[in-house]
Amino acid sequence: MEKKIAQSRIASITRTTRETDISLTLNLDGSGQAQIDTKIGFFDHMLHGFARHGLFDLTVKVKGDLEVDTHHTIEDTGIVLGNAIRQAVGDKEGIARYGSRILPMDEALILCALDLCNRPYLVYDLQLNREKVGDLETEMVREFFYAVSYGAAMNLHIKQIEGSNNHHIIEGAFKAFAKALDEATRRDERISGVLSTKGSL
Repeated sequence: MEKKIAQSRIASITRTTRETDISLTLNLDGSGQAQIDTKIGFFDHMLHGFARHGLFDLTVKVKGDLEVDTHHTIEDTGIVLGNAIRQAVGDKEGIARYGSRILPMDEALILCALDLCNRPYLVYDLQLNREKVGDLETEMVREFFYAVSYGAAMNLHIKQIEGSNNHHIIEGAFKAFAKALDEATRRDERISGVLSTKGSL
């Protein structure tokens, strides 16, 4: 029996607007290597964590209008990352499709569940009570995950079960998302075609 050779699952995307100039490369089958430069320190830290804990190779270079605020940089990075996930995962044949993780981060406990179903939807429930963590506005965490979910056409749930420290809650969310996405994109030899009774996603 001939063994099917796995295709590389790498996407490189550039997106330029009047507000941001973004270059991003994502390898779903990487080893957790990352080169991140958005000029937003805490956001860079979160993207490094996403790559490392999802075992994705990720390169992100962003020039944004930070003289205005961080909104466009973070939201547009989410759009491009979502598009890269969708492109890299390809036709979704043979992948698990669903992924979930309950992840502890000190006192914080975060649930993330997702479905790569081509139907974008975000359910977000993090109780953040500070305006900023480092140089990241906490309200932008939801905007980032919203942009990713729609760019990737995924159903994404992120829920805080426990937690009081905003840094831990946000970092737990990024890591839980990474682990859930790694599970959802994993190939399973038992799956023929796409995992759907409809035959397509």
